[in-house]
Amino acid sequence: MSKPQKEPLRPLSEQEQQELQRIVKATSERMDVIKRARVLLAVAAGHSFSAAATEAGFACGDTVTKLVKRFNRQGLIALLIASGRGRKPTYTDEQRSQILTELHREPIRKEDGTATWSLSLLQQRLRATSLPKVGASTISRTLHQAGYVFGQSRTWCQTGTVLRKRKEGVVSVHDPKTEEKKA
Repeated sequence: MSKPQKEPLRPLSEQEQQELQRIVKATSERMDVIKRARVLLAVAAGHSFSAAATEAGFACGDTVTKLVKRFNRQGLIALLIASGRGRKPTYTDEQRSQILTELHREPIRKEDGTATWSLSLLQQRLRATSLPKVGASTISRTLHQAGYVFGQSRTWCQTGTVLRKRKEGVVSVHDPKTEEKKA
């Protein structure tokens, strides 16, 4: 059951009316935006909120009520997705740098129980020291953004950088065409 119409749609200006009609007829516009424009035109034509919802393909009139409130306050911007949606960034740049710092630190065999970092061991170490709720997906995403990949040796290594044995010892070699090869 839909909510009663406490806040009716304000009168549309000529410009708003034309823009809503243009959006409804546009084939290149997103479908959710077209639906919202169709609802607003139906309500402006005198249909009830529930009838306008049915006409546009919404499940109930509550959606129309919220859309009308937003439209009355914001205008045509209300056709776009409402602000505040989506996941907020959880970790700051400083916390991401802590993840990278921990990766660069050599694991202590007695403390960490390993000679190389795996994703789960890195997660355990970070949870024990500085980031108590960090997840494996966050660590993985942070490492990928920093240019690391989980190689065949089951360790995280810098993309485009490899260790080579030379006469003078082990040398780190960087491929200058790494970015071209990624694309």
